[in-house]
Amino acid sequence: METPPWRDRIRVEDELLTQLEGQAEASRKRRAEALKEGAEELGSVYAVAKQLHLSWTAVAKAIKKYTTE
Repeated sequence: METPPWRDRIRVEDELLTQLEGQAEASRKRRAEALKEGAEELGSVYAVAKQLHLSWTAVAKAIKKYTTE
C-alpha cells in the first residue's frame, strides 16, 4: 500500500486538527457550565474547587471565560 503524498497527509491532518479544536472548545463550554452549576449547588466556587482538588481561581476563570458571551 502506497503512502499518500505529503501534501495530502498535511491537508487531512489539518482538517482533523480543526475538528478536534472545535470539539475541545465545545467541551470546555460544557465543563464550565457544569462548574457553574456546581457553584450554585454548593454555594461557592471555592467549594467546587475544593471538591475537585482544583484551585478556586482556575474554576472561577473557566466559568467566567466560557459561560459569559
